[in-house]
Amino acid sequence: MNIAFSPCPNDTFVFDAWVHGKIPGAPKLNVRYADIDITNNLATGSEGLDVMKISYAALPWVLSEYALLPCGGALGRGCGPLVLTASEEAATKGPAVLTGRRVAVPSERSTAYLLFRLWAAQNVPGGVGEIIIMPFHEIMPAVRDGLVDAGLVIHEARFTYPTYGLTMLTDLGSWWEADTNLPIPLGAIIARRSLDLTAITGWIRSSVEYAWAHPEESREYVLSHSQELAPEVAQAHIDLYVNEFTADLGEAGYAAIAALLSRAAQEGLVPPIDPAALR
Repeated sequence: MNIAFSPCPNDTFVFDAWVHGKIPGAPKLNVRYADIDITNNLATGSEGLDVMKISYAALPWVLSEYALLPCGGALGRGCGPLVLTASEEAATKGPAVLTGRRVAVPSERSTAYLLFRLWAAQNVPGGVGEIIIMPFHEIMPAVRDGLVDAGLVIHEARFTYPTYGLTMLTDLGSWWEADTNLPIPLGAIIARRSLDLTAITGWIRSSVEYAWAHPEESREYVLSHSQELAPEVAQAHIDLYVNEFTADLGEAGYAAIAALLSRAAQEGLVPPIDPAALR
């Protein structure tokens, strides 16, 4: 079975047991490690694989061919994207400091971007200026070096941005949770509708449960794919993004996804979807 997910610690932790043949009855996996922006494009093109991790922001474009699976993905609380600046003084002025400014983002088809646009519509008078797309690992250096006025960051940047001398302007996850009382939908696991979705869901859930039961067994695999991260940062990443919603979306998870995509559709950021298509 062909699968694509990121080399980030939460994904390698979740899929370690399946990748290494520890799930009875599960087929062998042919893994493609790719950043979520790449898998978003794969899912909408002819190269789409059997199972993929994509951003929830890309889901409206792929639901005709792919089904959202109820486990394996990333939702949570206290784990949202951050908007960073290089100036503590600018951060104290609040969101209005971004009016007409250049902001770097990792992708236009990402939950981070949707949250940023929804937040900016409410909080940045007149709107931001130029949106510049760049690989997420280049954003903090660009903000530090003054190439852009602010940056939207994800992943382990939550833990490492102070080392770049940057200041947090806003935590979009905290804003979303206060505004909706719902978790933040980040990464979705999808599978081709033509496949046995019940079986795939069971294999993924078993892999998650195995990882929780035997965390030491995944450590080498996780660290081999996140070599730039210290072990304690990789573990913090796992602790934050692998949680109850990874095992099962539940009603709160589905409500969060529907709320994000319906709000984004109202702003013209994604095509409208029928919430029933999520299940």
